[in-house]
Amino acid sequence: MREKELRLALICYGGVSLAVYMHGITKEIWRLARASQAQHDPLADPEPGDDLYRVLLADIEAEFGLKLRVLVDVIAGASAGGINGIFLGQAIATGQSLEPLTDLWLDSADVETLLDPDARPLSRFTKLWAMPLAWYLTGRRGGTVQRTVEKGARQEVRTKLSHFVRARWFEPPFGGKIFDDLIFDAFDAMAEAQPGPPLLPTEQPLDLFVTVTDFHGHPERLRLHSPEEVVETEHRLIIPFSDRRTSPRYLGDPAELVFAARATASFPGAFPPFTVRELDAVVERRKRVWPSRDEFLARILPNQAAVGSVEKTVLIDGSVLANAPFRPAVTALRDRPAKREIERRFVYIDPTPNMRAVRLPGSAPQSDLPGFFMTIFGALSDIPREQPIRDNLDAIEARSSRIRRTTRIIDAIRPEVEQAIEAAFGKTLFLNRPTPARLSSWRAKAQDLAARQSGYAYASYGHLKLSGVVEDIVGLLTDLLPARERSRSQVRAAVWSAVREAGIADVGALSVGGASETVIQFFRHHDLGFRIRRLRLLAQQIEEIGASDDCPREAVELVRTVIFDELSRYLARQMPDFYGAEMKEAVRVVIDKPRAVLDALAAARDLKIVDGEADTALASALSALPRPERRRMLLAYLGFPFYDIATLPLLAVDGQDEFQPIKVDRISPDDASTIREGGAQATLKGIQFNNFGAFFSRAYRENDYLWGRLHGAERLIDIVVSALPKGKVLPAGRVLAIKKRLFRAILRDERPRLSRIEELIETLEREVG
Repeated sequence: MREKELRLALICYGGVSLAVYMHGITKEIWRLARASQAQHDPLADPEPGDDLYRVLLADIEAEFGLKLRVLVDVIAGASAGGINGIFLGQAIATGQSLEPLTDLWLDSADVETLLDPDARPLSRFTKLWAMPLAWYLTGRRGGTVQRTVEKGARQEVRTKLSHFVRARWFEPPFGGKIFDDLIFDAFDAMAEAQPGPPLLPTEQPLDLFVTVTDFHGHPERLRLHSPEEVVETEHRLIIPFSDRRTSPRYLGDPAELVFAARATASFPGAFPPFTVRELDAVVERRKRVWPSRDEFLARILPNQAAVGSVEKTVLIDGSVLANAPFRPAVTALRDRPAKREIERRFVYIDPTPNMRAVRLPGSAPQSDLPGFFMTIFGALSDIPREQPIRDNLDAIEARSSRIRRTTRIIDAIRPEVEQAIEAAFGKTLFLNRPTPARLSSWRAKAQDLAARQSGYAYASYGHLKLSGVVEDIVGLLTDLLPARERSRSQVRAAVWSAVREAGIADVGALSVGGASETVIQFFRHHDLGFRIRRLRLLAQQIEEIGASDDCPREAVELVRTVIFDELSRYLARQMPDFYGAEMKEAVRVVIDKPRAVLDALAAARDLKIVDGEADTALASALSALPRPERRRMLLAYLGFPFYDIATLPLLAVDGQDEFQPIKVDRISPDDASTIREGGAQATLKGIQFNNFGAFFSRAYRENDYLWGRLHGAERLIDIVVSALPKGKVLPAGRVLAIKKRLFRAILRDERPRLSRIEELIETLEREVG
């Protein structure tokens, strides 16, 4: 059975009250991940609500011989998307349920709950001067309420909108501490429910990123030619969480997750800016403990911690400057474990595509020249929030193009490389069964041959490889240092000084004839990238062999398992959490004694032992292959130095990442039209009042939550089906039938809970058929 992982990296946009809609989508993502785990883990208890996702995965397995596992291992979010991303991340890492959150969203995401007590109108006479405005918004014939709100919900919306309009002006109407309490309540509700197992394999980390805006900004030093250093103010902040190598899996203290959720959703004008002091007061009032407080604050606010200004830091909504946080998600792909074939997807959730998140009423058509206030308002709010993601998608496509180009280059030069290998080793070489000693000997001979035959190209390749290895070491050592002692530039200077002192970077150390013995030893101790790239090439070869029916499946699976097992061991040694307290203590002297730290790192990695064990495992696995397939794998293995010399310049920034092109998918109302076309305008209520609409009506929230589940389910089926092997498809009618079964199950499941939209549910049942 061919195995494949569909790995999802989620990018969750902001959307104010459309957070309720996004909860519906993330709930379906959680259900799919849970169904996938139950499909692959016989000890996992299946949940009735996940049955149809399991049916789809089982059908794919039975019909195409593909055991597809769906994982969510990277989440990045801003504002409303940040909150939903945090909740989803907690559910994936801990196995807790998202079910308790639904009632909290429906009950508590309400303007009457969120209003600060000091901002609530005490009587109908409060702020008499605002009464005409309240009437204009709520009671005017033909106004927004009458045009957009169902008759049964109009009184509720009018009452709450009137209270909101007559709340205090020129100060945020919503309460920050109220928001903190609601988020704490949500995490408590998740913790109290019966948990299941975590939704990721033990070795697979979950990385979560939440964007925040530092209102006053913090200084960042930039290196120039002249002057050598300048200081600029940076306002963008990313709060990272990861459960790497924690047992049990653990993203962070609940107070830290509340910190990130409250800060990222501090929508300007609606919520007061967030400070640590606010959260400290809530933690104390709730009689909670936060033992990792100082460590957490030093990690996410290192500049402020260094000057003692953490408590004075003011944070506002993360979507102000980074509403589509693709970049941290791309960075998180580095050094992820690989146990089987991988297809990487970036899935971004955009609740209102092509609609401005914030709009002035009566604004001029886009073709007209904007006026004075519209220009200022757009510069301060609309334009930064609504910047398209073209730059992010272009960067992802450029990375994927480099990978595809590398594959084409390898295919083009393969005949000449194989001819060179056969000429050097003799065709009878491939009649022999590989042993660990033979693999080691053949490998050394092939590397020497590639260096000699590549001519002048080898010197440039060698220096490029050396720079990459040193930069990887610099990054690792910097991450191993305590947050307050990290200075990448100082670590880089120290490591390069040790490299130059050892003669590794001398002009003649990497030349036309190959590398000096000193350089060879350095690569043997530290060049993880070369080993990783070689195993990735072998993984590609065995996938191609396994795609045909000419080779015994057992032999293919054995080789594939060995390749990914050994690959994961090398990948682990690139990660800071591989190293224990001894190495973390040793690295603290890197500035003064970099040579000693490099020796300690080499000892901790112990690549000589790992290489020997990899040779043993590979030799045994390759011996099980029939002769033609074994020959192909050995030619790829021995020819890899030639391929690496030819392609490393293309992959200098990507050579150690997941070695597959990335595909990007979107989940939005515009993309889910099986039930109803028209996008957000035809389906969502929360888009009213500048996306605050769902805060004014439980019926609005029920509406948007239900559509979130339906839209999420439809798009997830599309994404899963699109991961089938090349040339394999499910008939369109069959896919549609699966969608309709899932739609009906969602409507049946939610009918008892959604008491305010019975008419909508009946309409949807007719539309689904």
